[in-house]
Amino acid sequence: MSDRPLPFAAHQRVCTRDVDEAEARVGEALGRYAVRPVESGAHIDACMTGIEFGEVGLYCLHYGTEVLITPQMVDTHLLVEVPLIGTAAMSHGPERIVSTPGLACVLSLTRPMSVRWSAGHCGLFTRFDRRALEDQLGRLIGRRPDRPLTFSLGMDLTRPPARSWRSVVELLRREAETGGGMLEQPLVVRQLEGLLMTQLLMAQPSNYIDELRDGHRTVAPPTVKRAVRLIEEHAAEPLTVEDIAEAVGVSARALQEGFRRHLDKTPMGYLREVRLDRARAELTVTDPVTATVTDVAYRWGFAHLGRFSLAYRQRFGESPSETLRR
Repeated sequence: MSDRPLPFAAHQRVCTRDVDEAEARVGEALGRYAVRPVESGAHIDACMTGIEFGEVGLYCLHYGTEVLITPQMVDTHLLVEVPLIGTAAMSHGPERIVSTPGLACVLSLTRPMSVRWSAGHCGLFTRFDRRALEDQLGRLIGRRPDRPLTFSLGMDLTRPPARSWRSVVELLRREAETGGGMLEQPLVVRQLEGLLMTQLLMAQPSNYIDELRDGHRTVAPPTVKRAVRLIEEHAAEPLTVEDIAEAVGVSARALQEGFRRHLDKTPMGYLREVRLDRARAELTVTDPVTATVTDVAYRWGFAHLGRFSLAYRQRFGESPSETLRR
């Protein structure tokens, strides 16, 4: 990748010129595959860095020369690859694309496939545990998926939904590279992980996309009341709209509609209000010598301190630090 360090440079996984070692070590993270240089006599210079958190992994990989890659079909995970430099000619069953920095590829790994990376190509991979992603899908549609989830191969990163998904990836990448405290907070990690999966499911065409975008049922007030009670009792725990919907027995879309109709807000908006109230209560009795606004914000699931402070001031008429000092 020219003279610039790879993303996640502090988290090196493998750096080798040996094909067998590259296949084994890269395969541990991205799945078993075969790789060989295109040009006779050429040698690979493989380097992979990466991190894992929860059910998601982020990795960066290059081979230093033009290569042919043949992944094996698996049912344990899916991959999204965004070329940072160079291009990749992809075939997955009947689909064919040339992936570029503006066109990612979503590898369902359910059909035979082949990949040809250009010389100097560097790819940013997001790895999703298939079971976790299909669990998230089930929470969104309100039922257990009855067939394997498969995506269309090409993801146009110029489209707003895909741009939103990429922005979450970049947020996680920056946190990993700068050592930010966000990834050390289980509640925040769970929320970001769920957001990353939901954004992918909603942004990328799949065999469930029509049901995700169109199917919903009207939620009666008792269901909304159960959801409200659950939010208030579990506000300190990792909680997503999909978790709440699953717990009360409806789809995420139906729950959103029920909250909008009966409370004029979203489930996550209500959860945010509850957490703001709990954060204020804690700041009111906390000793500023032993704790900080950041500690309290992270504990109640607020990953972005600027937005937390703004929402806090709008709700209570003062900043979190003013409450803490008092």
